[in-house]
Amino acid sequence: MAKFTTMVSLLSIAVVLLIASTVNAGSDAPFIVAHKKATLNRLNSAVEKLSVSINIYNQGSAAAYDVSLSDDGWSPEIFSIVSGNTSTSWEKLDVGALLSHSFELESRTKSVFYSTPAVITFRVPTKAALQEAYSTPLLPLEILSDKPRKTTLGLVKVRAFFFFFFHQCISLPYHFLYVALKTRLMMKYGNLVSVISLVVLFVYLMVTPPNKSNAAKGSKKRR
Repeated sequence: MAKFTTMVSLLSIAVVLLIASTVNAGSDAPFIVAHKKATLNRLNSAVEKLSVSINIYNQGSAAAYDVSLSDDGWSPEIFSIVSGNTSTSWEKLDVGALLSHSFELESRTKSVFYSTPAVITFRVPTKAALQEAYSTPLLPLEILSDKPRKTTLGLVKVRAFFFFFFHQCISLPYHFLYVALKTRLMMKYGNLVSVISLVVLFVYLMVTPPNKSNAAKGSKKRR
């Protein structure tokens, strides 16, 4: 458990440093995070179906345009497309928005397949060249394996680790951008905010009626 926590902490720090370098780059830009997931489903002893889903998040401070997704690393000698396409495109991905794409493959070939990350290209108005981002990789896929599929404690820990890490990837940019924006506002308007806070506090004290119990005690003392 300690090793698990240490790994998550180190990866979280790496994510924070990556976000910091992006923010310090100077201009607003998209920050693309893509999560690729695959699920194997044995139809019978000779056929295995593979369901692939890819979620694309924009955690940056500007929209991404002409977004294209390509996941063409599936060997045609092993897989055949059952439904959907391995590539698609969208006109725009707004800040904080999510795009999802899925497709299904089928295999009749026994093998251990190593999938490559999906490639996401997008355009930023301030840059002439297309920008690229990559999805998370997949663990090796054991197609038509003779091994019984087991949900062991180790597998559960691995899944929990990846879930926690991707959750940090999504949530940390919000926190970092909030802190950066708050710092900038305080540096620019700090004195003004302090003056307004003092004025509001003074007005509040002036208009707030005195406590009745304190007033009653004061009248008793006078008598």
